[in-house]
Amino acid sequence: MSATTDARATGERVEELLAGLAALGDPAAHARAEELVRALVGLYGAALERVMEIVTEEEAAGVLRRLTSDPLLCGLLAVHDLHPLDTGERVRLALEEVRPHLGSHAGDVELLAVEEETGVVRLRLRGACDGCPSSRVTVRDAIERAVTGAAPEVARVEVEGVHDDTLLQIAPGPCPVPEPGVTR
Repeated sequence: MSATTDARATGERVEELLAGLAALGDPAAHARAEELVRALVGLYGAALERVMEIVTEEEAAGVLRRLTSDPLLCGLLAVHDLHPLDTGERVRLALEEVRPHLGSHAGDVELLAVEEETGVVRLRLRGACDGCPSSRVTVRDAIERAVTGAAPEVARVEVEGVHDDTLLQIAPGPCPVPEPGVTR
């Protein structure tokens, strides 16, 4: 598996394969396939947990920084609730990354809420971005990408002040990196 493998796309492919097995009409084969997926997910989750314990025990801030900044590992760490930063902290860091771009257009973004139970992040565009006809593109190309890269567990980003007030779905991007020594 390459470092550029998209964890979300792989997860979707696994779901497609399981659905295909279910469609074949053999409940026993489908149940065994689901059991196999659970066993594999449990195995790599336990391995990731141990990696994070070792890195944290050794106070290897540089290694921790590299692990959490890798797009594939960041997503897997978040899925297994092993990322050293919680969802809200990762979303805040992601928004800090896009602020210079928004500021260059006299705009900003405000984090209103991170609803971890529903997977919804609520934001508000401010300044020149609020209601701007280009705000939809700004949200899609900069804000959404940063938020989903930081917190792949987020299901939806809702943004007030987008020109047509449409709710937008998110797409993957890079993870923010925790400060050295930051642990969960």
